[in-house]
Amino acid sequence: MSFLELCRKRQSVRRYREERVAREKIERCLEAARLAPSACNSQPWRFIIVDDPELKNQVASATFSRVVPFNRFTIKSPVIVVLVIEPGNISSRFGGLIKDRQFNLLDAGITAEHFCLQATQEGLGTCIIGWFDEKKIKDILDIPSGKRIGLLISLGYPGDRLREKDRKHMEEIRSYNSYTG
Repeated sequence: MSFLELCRKRQSVRRYREERVAREKIERCLEAARLAPSACNSQPWRFIIVDDPELKNQVASATFSRVVPFNRFTIKSPVIVVLVIEPGNISSRFGGLIKDRQFNLLDAGITAEHFCLQATQEGLGTCIIGWFDEKKIKDILDIPSGKRIGLLISLGYPGDRLREKDRKHMEEIRSYNSYTG
Protein backbone atom coordinates (compact mmCIF):
# COMPACT_ATOMS: atom_id res chain seq x y z
CA MET A 1 0.00 0.00 0.00
CA SER A 2 1.13 3.58 -0.53
CA PHE A 3 2.33 5.64 2.39
CA LEU A 4 -0.82 7.80 2.37
CA GLU A 5 -2.97 4.66 2.37
CA LEU A 6 -0.98 3.38 5.34
CA CYS A 7 -1.54 6.71 7.15
CA ARG A 8 -5.27 6.53 6.41
CA LYS A 9 -5.45 2.98 7.71
CA ARG A 10 -3.46 3.54 10.92
CA GLN A 11 -5.74 4.47 13.82
CA SER A 12 -6.04 4.01 17.57
CA VAL A 13 -7.51 0.57 18.20
CA ARG A 14 -9.36 -0.10 21.43
CA ARG A 15 -10.86 -3.50 20.66
CA TYR A 16 -8.67 -6.52 20.04
CA ARG A 17 -9.26 -10.10 19.02
CA GLU A 18 -7.98 -12.75 21.39
CA GLU A 19 -5.21 -13.87 19.09
CA ARG A 20 -1.54 -14.16 19.84
CA VAL A 21 0.78 -11.84 17.90
CA ALA A 22 3.68 -13.64 16.25
CA ARG A 23 7.07 -12.49 17.48
CA GLU A 24 8.23 -12.09 13.86
CA LYS A 25 5.64 -9.33 13.38
CA ILE A 26 6.68 -7.64 16.61
CA GLU A 27 10.33 -7.82 15.53
CA ARG A 28 9.49 -6.08 12.22
CA CYS A 29 7.70 -3.33 14.17
CA LEU A 30 10.77 -2.98 16.38
CA GLU A 31 13.00 -2.81 13.30
CA ALA A 32 10.89 0.03 11.90
CA ALA A 33 11.15 1.80 15.26
CA ARG A 34 14.90 1.19 15.40
CA LEU A 35 15.29 2.91 12.03
CA ALA A 36 13.51 6.08 13.18
CA PRO A 37 15.51 9.29 13.07
CA SER A 38 16.56 10.99 16.30
CA ALA A 39 18.36 14.17 17.29
CA CYS A 40 22.10 13.71 16.74
CA ASN A 41 21.37 10.00 16.11
CA SER A 42 21.07 9.53 19.88
CA GLN A 43 18.34 6.84 19.65
CA PRO A 44 17.12 7.58 23.21
CA TRP A 45 14.73 4.69 23.64
CA ARG A 46 14.35 1.16 24.86
CA PHE A 47 11.35 -1.07 24.19
CA ILE A 48 9.99 -3.63 26.62
CA ILE A 49 7.59 -6.04 24.92
CA VAL A 50 5.11 -7.45 27.43
CA ASP A 51 3.42 -10.49 25.89
CA ASP A 52 3.31 -12.88 28.85
CA PRO A 53 -0.46 -12.83 29.58
CA GLU A 54 -0.18 -12.60 33.36
CA LEU A 55 2.48 -9.89 33.28
CA LYS A 56 0.63 -8.05 30.51
CA ASN A 57 -2.53 -7.99 32.63
CA GLN A 58 -0.59 -6.49 35.53
CA VAL A 59 0.75 -3.75 33.27
CA ALA A 60 -2.69 -3.22 31.71
CA SER A 61 -4.23 -2.84 35.17
CA ALA A 62 -1.87 0.09 35.76
CA THR A 63 -3.46 2.03 32.88
CA PHE A 64 -6.88 2.55 34.47
CA SER A 65 -8.73 2.76 37.78
CA ARG A 66 -12.28 3.11 39.05
CA VAL A 67 -11.92 6.86 38.83
CA VAL A 68 -10.25 6.81 35.38
CA PRO A 69 -11.68 3.80 33.50
CA PHE A 70 -10.99 4.84 29.90
CA ASN A 71 -7.97 2.55 29.26
CA ARG A 72 -9.75 -0.61 30.42
CA PHE A 73 -9.46 -1.93 26.85
CA THR A 74 -5.78 -2.71 27.49
CA ILE A 75 -6.79 -5.89 29.34
CA LYS A 76 -7.94 -7.34 25.98
CA SER A 77 -4.77 -6.30 24.17
CA PRO A 78 -2.48 -9.33 23.71
CA VAL A 79 0.69 -7.20 23.88
CA ILE A 80 1.68 -3.99 25.58
CA VAL A 81 4.86 -2.25 24.49
CA VAL A 82 6.56 -0.03 27.06
CA LEU A 83 8.75 2.70 25.63
CA VAL A 84 11.41 3.76 28.11
CA ILE A 85 12.94 7.16 27.46
CA GLU A 86 16.73 7.08 27.63
CA PRO A 87 18.88 10.18 27.89
CA GLY A 88 20.08 11.43 24.55
CA ASN A 89 23.76 11.55 23.65
CA ILE A 90 25.82 14.54 24.76
CA SER A 91 25.18 16.47 21.53
CA SER A 92 21.38 16.18 21.70
CA ARG A 93 21.32 16.97 25.44
CA PHE A 94 23.54 20.02 24.96
CA GLY A 95 21.46 21.20 22.00
CA GLY A 96 18.30 20.64 24.03
CA LEU A 97 19.62 22.84 26.83
CA ILE A 98 20.51 25.62 24.41
CA LYS A 99 17.20 25.45 22.54
CA ASP A 100 14.99 24.58 25.56
CA ARG A 101 13.74 21.40 23.88
CA GLN A 102 13.59 17.85 25.15
CA PHE A 103 14.72 16.16 21.97
CA ASN A 104 14.50 12.69 23.53
CA LEU A 105 10.73 13.18 23.96
CA LEU A 106 10.35 14.25 20.34
CA ASP A 107 12.44 11.25 19.30
CA ALA A 108 10.24 8.92 21.37
CA GLY A 109 7.17 10.12 19.50
CA ILE A 110 8.83 9.54 16.15
CA THR A 111 9.99 6.01 17.00
CA ALA A 112 6.57 5.15 18.47
CA GLU A 113 4.82 6.17 15.28
CA HIS A 114 7.29 4.18 13.16
CA PHE A 115 6.39 1.17 15.33
CA CYS A 116 2.66 1.83 14.88
CA LEU A 117 2.87 2.32 11.12
CA GLN A 118 4.72 -0.97 10.69
CA ALA A 119 2.14 -2.65 12.92
CA THR A 120 -0.57 -1.36 10.59
CA GLN A 121 1.37 -2.76 7.62
CA GLU A 122 1.42 -6.12 9.47
CA GLY A 123 -2.38 -6.10 9.88
CA LEU A 124 -2.11 -5.21 13.56
CA GLY A 125 -3.76 -2.44 15.53
CA THR A 126 -2.17 -0.12 18.07
CA CYS A 127 -3.08 2.59 20.54
CA ILE A 128 -0.52 4.94 22.03
CA ILE A 129 -1.26 5.37 25.72
CA GLY A 130 -0.05 8.24 27.85
CA TRP A 131 -2.23 7.71 30.95
CA PHE A 132 -0.76 5.08 33.27
CA ASP A 133 0.68 4.54 36.74
CA GLU A 134 4.38 4.87 35.95
CA LYS A 135 5.61 3.80 39.38
CA LYS A 136 3.51 0.65 39.34
CA ILE A 137 4.68 -0.36 35.85
CA LYS A 138 8.31 0.35 36.74
CA ASP A 139 7.94 -1.94 39.76
CA ILE A 140 6.28 -4.69 37.70
CA LEU A 141 8.95 -4.62 34.99
CA ASP A 142 12.01 -3.88 37.15
CA ILE A 143 12.69 -0.59 35.38
CA PRO A 144 15.38 1.36 37.31
CA SER A 145 14.08 4.27 39.38
CA GLY A 146 16.06 6.85 37.37
CA LYS A 147 14.38 5.89 34.09
CA ARG A 148 11.11 7.32 32.73
CA ILE A 149 8.40 5.56 30.77
CA GLY A 150 7.42 7.80 27.88
CA LEU A 151 4.38 5.93 26.67
CA LEU A 152 2.78 2.54 26.20
CA ILE A 153 1.51 1.00 22.97
CA SER A 154 -1.23 -1.62 23.00
CA LEU A 155 -0.79 -4.11 20.16
CA GLY A 156 -2.94 -6.83 18.65
CA TYR A 157 -5.35 -7.76 15.88
CA PRO A 158 -8.16 -5.20 15.59
CA GLY A 159 -11.58 -6.42 16.67
CA ASP A 160 -13.47 -3.70 14.79
CA ARG A 161 -13.56 -2.47 11.24
CA LEU A 162 -11.72 0.68 10.34
CA ARG A 163 -13.73 3.80 11.04
CA GLU A 164 -13.73 6.93 8.92
CA LYS A 165 -11.11 9.41 10.14
CA ASP A 166 -12.48 12.67 11.46
CA ARG A 167 -9.81 15.25 10.73
CA LYS A 168 -9.75 18.99 10.28
CA HIS A 169 -9.84 20.25 6.72
CA MET A 170 -6.50 21.19 5.18
CA GLU A 171 -7.43 24.89 5.22
CA GLU A 172 -7.76 24.73 9.02
CA ILE A 173 -4.22 23.45 9.61
CA ARG A 174 -2.11 24.98 6.83
CA SER A 175 -0.71 28.33 5.90
CA TYR A 176 2.27 29.26 3.78
CA ASN A 177 4.98 31.75 4.70
CA SER A 178 3.27 33.15 7.82
CA TYR A 179 0.88 32.08 10.54
CA THR A 180 -2.73 32.70 9.67
CA GLY A 181 -5.40 31.45 11.99
